[in-house]
Amino acid sequence: MSYLNLPPLDFASQRLKDKVIFVTGASSGIGAAAVRLFAREGAQVVAAARRRQKLEALSRELEQQGFSVACVECDVRGEASVSEAIDFTVARYGRLDGAFNNAGVHAPRLPIHEARVEDLDAVLTTNLRGVFLCLKHETAAMLKSGGGAIVNTSSIAGLIGAPGNSMYAASKWGLSALTRCVALDYARSGIRVNAIAPGPTRSEMFDDWQTTEDDRARLADKFPMNYIAHPDDMARAALFLLSDEARWTTGITLPCEGGRSVA
Repeated sequence: MSYLNLPPLDFASQRLKDKVIFVTGASSGIGAAAVRLFAREGAQVVAAARRRQKLEALSRELEQQGFSVACVECDVRGEASVSEAIDFTVARYGRLDGAFNNAGVHAPRLPIHEARVEDLDAVLTTNLRGVFLCLKHETAAMLKSGGGAIVNTSSIAGLIGAPGNSMYAASKWGLSALTRCVALDYARSGIRVNAIAPGPTRSEMFDDWQTTEDDRARLADKFPMNYIAHPDDMARAALFLLSDEARWTTGITLPCEGGRSVA
């Protein structure tokens, strides 16, 4: 099968009860799925993205279900925007306990002699520099709060090579290295830093990349588990790494890619 149809979320474990969690790239896809899941797991969630209207729609959806989600516009490419979003979070809730740095963009798939420097700059600015800026301000807030947990969204492209994928892969391999180094910087300060590495996952960005059902079926067939993941798969992996269940885990990039990296 090409798609995984998951049942509605029905967790009652409250693994993030009363924790303040900041999520970037929250307006759709993996980020929106994470906001929904974290709220149901008891967190006070701050949803951050550039698209204010989509954030507000997500907030209204969850309010109708009895959850409260705060929204803040944030463009991770700009330090002032990131700083203001973290300041908003701390001002509203008094602290920051966790963060899911999920905002990211794709790059054109081209052999490097055809690649444009401006495309490389664009993907590095969001996927690597953007996470760097988030980590800078999140760790500063967590040091004041007494610790926390951070999860970054890397990619299968940060685990294995692929033709024509040099620009995107460079951003995600760099992100895995960034995750390891920052984890070591703060291991004795009570701040854990990990990453997830999704394989193909249904989202707006994925649909722009794989535009037909035949394209998606051919892509799924390259993966041992033979499906395109649901955003909830990635949200659940991030949930584990943010929760106290992973309290002895830091500096890893967790493959969430249907077995492709070990095939």
